[in-house]
Formats: sequence, C-alpha cells, structure tokens
Amino acid sequence: MQKIVNIIAIASGVVSLAVVGTAGYVYVQKDAIIESVKQKAIGSIGGGALGGALGGGAPVPGLPTNPAPTGPSLPVPNSPF
Repeated sequence: MQKIVNIIAIASGVVSLAVVGTAGYVYVQKDAIIESVKQKAIGSIGGGALGGALGGGAPVPGLPTNPAPTGPSLPVPNSPF
C-alpha cells in the first residue's frame, strides 16, 4: 500500500512541476508570444491594417460573393403627400 501512495505522490509532484514550469515559461516569454500572434494576425489579413480590407480578402464561407436581387423588382409606391 505504501508503494502505491509513493507512486501517486511522485506523479503529483511531476504534474505540479510541469504546470509551474509551463506557467513560468509563458510568463517569461509573454512578449514574444504576443508579438508572434500579432504578426500571424496581420499576415492573415493581407499585410496591413487596410490591405485586406481594400483588396481581395478571403471570401467568407456560406456568403455569396456578389449578392444580387433574385426576384422581380417591386414598383415604388407613390407618396400621397
């Protein structure tokens, strides 16, 4: 029984050290991580704040690329005033 308790204690210590080590790494490298995410985001929109908005961004799935009216046009009612 004592061996099982010791194994569980060792496993718990290893998991605790892994969590603390990962948190420490993220804390130390947070600026580099943030810059990496920023660069990937900027690259995904076409290279600049307005680059993707002004020309040919990726189409949104499920939305028509050129919406046009599909039915007959309705007459505009005359205003009584």
